[in-house]
Amino acid sequence: MTPAHDFIAIGLGPFNLGLAALTEPIDELDGLFLESKPDFDWHPGMLLEHSTLQVPFLADLVTMADPTSPYSFLNYLKQSGRIYPFYIRESFYPLRNEFNDYCRWAAHQLSTVRFGQQVTEVRYLEQDALYAVHTLESATGERRVHHARRLVLGTGTPPHLPDSCRGLGGDLLHNSDYLEHREALQAKSSITVVGSGQSAAEVYHDLLQDISVHGYHLNWVTRSPRFFPLEYTKLTLEMTSPEYVDYFHSLPPRTRDRLNAEQKHLYKGIDAALINDIFDLLYTHERRGGCPTRLLTNTALDSAEHDPATGTYTLRLHQHEQERDFTLDTEGLVLATGYRYEVPAFLSPVADRIRWDDAQRYDVARNYSIDHAGEEIFVQNAELHTHGFVTPDLGMAAYRNSCIIRELLGREHYPVERSIAFQEFAAPQAADHPLEASPA
Repeated sequence: MTPAHDFIAIGLGPFNLGLAALTEPIDELDGLFLESKPDFDWHPGMLLEHSTLQVPFLADLVTMADPTSPYSFLNYLKQSGRIYPFYIRESFYPLRNEFNDYCRWAAHQLSTVRFGQQVTEVRYLEQDALYAVHTLESATGERRVHHARRLVLGTGTPPHLPDSCRGLGGDLLHNSDYLEHREALQAKSSITVVGSGQSAAEVYHDLLQDISVHGYHLNWVTRSPRFFPLEYTKLTLEMTSPEYVDYFHSLPPRTRDRLNAEQKHLYKGIDAALINDIFDLLYTHERRGGCPTRLLTNTALDSAEHDPATGTYTLRLHQHEQERDFTLDTEGLVLATGYRYEVPAFLSPVADRIRWDDAQRYDVARNYSIDHAGEEIFVQNAELHTHGFVTPDLGMAAYRNSCIIRELLGREHYPVERSIAFQEFAAPQAADHPLEASPA
């Protein structure tokens, strides 16, 4: 048996890549990071030329845990000779394709990262108290087994298609494949975008810019009653804090689920500047005589049919405030319907070592562990139901990684913030001074 690693991290999106960058200089930790793709590539179908992150550049792989790290976004800019143009640009928000290039730059410097390694199975060796991670190398077909005392799961959230559109046929696409199919899409006579968040808005805006060139009819269908902007005020941002995660995690599961449904505008809203850009573009088209586009709010996609002979989709829609049903025909269909976590099949042999809640989701402890011992298997971006809307937030990734590193080391290597908010989220404890009315 080859020597065991302290941990193996499976999947290499920004969260596990941040963990790789933060553990690289820690001599006491021997980690291995496995990714099935041949290189780092983060949502390539949505790397639109002018699209930006919705978080500032400080939310890079490392800065919020270690501002002196050589793997920071600012050091990437310096090394690539672009720190002064970025400074003159005067925007905290990097271009999304720029962030993707930064992550690829960092990944190529890390000694623990292995691309082209598909994890096929994970087993637990009782006699050795080790996890055996079986891999298949894409390029050569070579099979190997790696051993580690702990695991960190960062397999990401795959694109979600609504049940009404699964197996529908035709060339509908999820927005995650948008850029690859944009040219073919724009050759159609009509296009409909279904979705409520930032991705739907970016796709609609991109197609609206070229509507006069290609002459297609363009629709945007959203269940939301309006085009919700991402709430980004400062006291709201305090909810992306350790204190709020503590508070949220302490709530009953049913309350947490209700809050997640109510708080979507805190992490799934549309950038306010993009909403304004869309309006301005519509206004410009209107001044030129209008354009064939419709924006339908309060409208849910109930079912859909595809006619192979004509290549047309018939969408059966429901306006839920009026309780009215209607149909919409379209040749092109883009589903900007988000992403949802799926438990990887390779975990099946160790499912009995994992804690599950009543809904058969991971029962994630406050320290991001999911195993019964609370110290062996950790998750990245799989704890929305236990830790709240900050789960997919790049700005909290370095904090979560600092917590996981603390568990891996048994001590705090990067300082873990515990109290940063001015506001209080929970009712005062008995030991606290109660709020009392002033005497009359």
